[in-house]
Amino acid sequence: MVADNRSAVRKVLIITLLLNLFVMTLKAVLGSWTGSLSLLADALHSVTDSANNILGLIASRFSSPQPDRDHPYGHQKFEGVGALGIAAFLGIACFEILQGAIERILSGGGKPVIISPSELWLLLIVLGVNIFVTFYERHVGQQVGSPILIADAQHTMSDVWVTIAVLGGLIGVWQGQVLNLPQLQWLDIILSFPVALLVFRSGWNVIKDNLPWLVDEMAIAPEAIHGIVIQVPGVINCHEIASRGIVGRQVFIEMHLIVDVTDVETAHQITEEVENRLKERFSPVRILIHIEPPAYQSDQITYEAESKSR
Repeated sequence: MVADNRSAVRKVLIITLLLNLFVMTLKAVLGSWTGSLSLLADALHSVTDSANNILGLIASRFSSPQPDRDHPYGHQKFEGVGALGIAAFLGIACFEILQGAIERILSGGGKPVIISPSELWLLLIVLGVNIFVTFYERHVGQQVGSPILIADAQHTMSDVWVTIAVLGGLIGVWQGQVLNLPQLQWLDIILSFPVALLVFRSGWNVIKDNLPWLVDEMAIAPEAIHGIVIQVPGVINCHEIASRGIVGRQVFIEMHLIVDVTDVETAHQITEEVENRLKERFSPVRILIHIEPPAYQSDQITYEAESKSR
C-alpha cells in the first residue's frame, strides 16, 4: 500500500505560499516604483506561484492514495490534474508577458525605467528566496514522491531564471542612467521575450511529466515484467500484460498467467511469489493476475496495436 504523505505536502505548500506572497509583493512594489515592465511581468509570474500553492493545497486535500468505494484505485490523479493547472497558469503568465512587451514596443518604449542600487539589492533578496523555495520543494517532493511539489518546484525554478534575467536587465538600465546611455532602457523590454520563453518551457515540461500518467500510458515495458515473471518456478508463460501509473509513485499491473499446476492452492502460491518479485522491483504496486491452465497457449505478451485498416 502506498504511503499517504499529504500532511508533509501541505506543510511545504503553506511555507512556500507565505514566501511566494512576500516575493510577489516586493516585486510588484518595486515594479511600480521603477516603471519596469520586466519586473512587473516577473511579479505576475510570482502571482502564479502563489496561485499554484493554493491549487496544490486543494489538490492535495483530495489526492489520497488510499482506495475507497467511489475511487477503488485511489485519488492520486488529483495531483496530476493539479500539476496541469500549474501548466495553465504558466501559459497565462507567458501570454501576459509577451502582450506587455509588444505594447511597450509599439508605444516607442514607454516611460523610462528609474532604478537605484538599493532596489537592485532588494531584488537579490528576492532571488535568494526563490532559490531556497525551489530546492526545498524539489527535495521534499522527491522524498515523499509528490508530483505537485516537484511541478511547483520546476515552476519556481523558472521564476529564478526570470528574476536573474530581469536583474541583469535592470543592472544594465541602471548603468545606462549612470553613463547617460538611454538606449539601455530597451534592455528591460528585450529581456521580456526570453522571460516568456522560459515560462512557456516550464509549462511544457509540467505537461510532459504528468500527461502520460493521466492518460494511462504504459508504465513498465511488458518485456521487463515478462522477464521477471517467467523466472518464477511453476510459471509456463504470461501474456496480455498491462501496466499504468508511474514507477516509484504508484503502479498497477495486470496479466494472464499460465501455470504448470492444476490445483488451486499451488497456483495461488505461485501467484503470490510472482507478486512478491514484482513488488520488490516496482513497489508500490497493485497486481491483478488471471490464472490459466497448462494447456492454454499464447505468445502475445501484451496488447497489439489496433489494425490500421479500420
